[in-house]
Amino acid sequence: MTHVPQIKIPATYMRGGTSKGVFFRLQDLPAAAQAPGPARDALLMRVIGSPDPYGKQIDGMGGATSSTSKTVILSKSTRAEHDVDYLFGQVSIDTSFVDWSGNCGNLSAAVGPFAISNGLVNPDRIPLNGVCIVRIWQANIGKTIVAHVPITDGQVQETGDFELDGVTFPAAEVQLEFMDPAAEEEGAGGAMFPTGNLVDDLEVPGIGTFKATMINAGIPAIFLNAEDIGYTGAELQDAINSDPQALARFETIRAHGAVRMGLIKHVDEAVKRQHTPKVAFVAKPRDYVASSGKKVAAADVDLLVRAMSMGKLHHAMMGTAAVAIGVAAAIPGTLANLAAGGGDRTAVRFGHPSGTLRVGAQAQQANGEWSVTKAIMSRSARVLMEGTVRVPGDAF
Repeated sequence: MTHVPQIKIPATYMRGGTSKGVFFRLQDLPAAAQAPGPARDALLMRVIGSPDPYGKQIDGMGGATSSTSKTVILSKSTRAEHDVDYLFGQVSIDTSFVDWSGNCGNLSAAVGPFAISNGLVNPDRIPLNGVCIVRIWQANIGKTIVAHVPITDGQVQETGDFELDGVTFPAAEVQLEFMDPAAEEEGAGGAMFPTGNLVDDLEVPGIGTFKATMINAGIPAIFLNAEDIGYTGAELQDAINSDPQALARFETIRAHGAVRMGLIKHVDEAVKRQHTPKVAFVAKPRDYVASSGKKVAAADVDLLVRAMSMGKLHHAMMGTAAVAIGVAAAIPGTLANLAAGGGDRTAVRFGHPSGTLRVGAQAQQANGEWSVTKAIMSRSARVLMEGTVRVPGDAF
């Protein structure tokens, strides 16, 4: 019997925000995987350990959650005034599928540090000490992200005292600016509100009709009122993820919302678009205990938000969903804004299952249309391991 040897591919395993994934330079990938297509998808799935009917990704680098089943491909940017092109692939755990439909806001925090350390940023732009500004082209959604990366003695500073709920240990702060985050290519000609309304009645056959804010900002997202679907907004993961019926309801709501947003034409297509849109539910502040045991007081936050990612309740908050929350909260009349007390806002602090997060957004209205200049939040990033990842030579 002929045995195909494994091949080695240079790679870096990084945490970014509350996610982690395998990072590649485009030039380091095998030739067949340097272009989009089945070979690239097959390679990335094999690296992560998918599809895995056991749902564990034991034979790969994935961690069997949406937050840890991620891949990133980076290259020097060919676009003016940008340093690096950033492509994100969300790998399905149990099915043979890589979703390229959206960005990962958490891993965005690791893109700048990786780019600096791996020769993708002009050395002349890297200070000996201070902050290196890395302009990132997010290729999935065609948007610019500006990362402010701390530099010490000419190297990326990874350690520090910045604490991020959902991450156990402190690290150096990386500030991210998501420029003009409202999507241009998603649904309804790229409108921030693809239905034209701040709040819609979303009819979901067999389940009910719900008030919903459907927005394209950072990532396509559907916001619901927690009380309308039987929740308080203070739930932790087990309350949702241990309930198969609840998960099925959320997926059905997501599919019908995706149709209303113009992201898909029929609900059956949602199975091939798992990463977007996100479904989140919001509520007014209340006291609760986070998954770490940390007490979150109602006075500490402006609103509560829980969000679904790849069919499960997220353990903290996706970075792109945080952008959507910040933008929606900045626009009077959306469900997120109303949960936060209404009115004009430039920033909110929201409670999520692991604690709290602050995100800012600059929104303005002209000729009846809302636009957002940028959304801002801070994350952190750290290299966990670097070297080569191995896959069987016939894996792709």
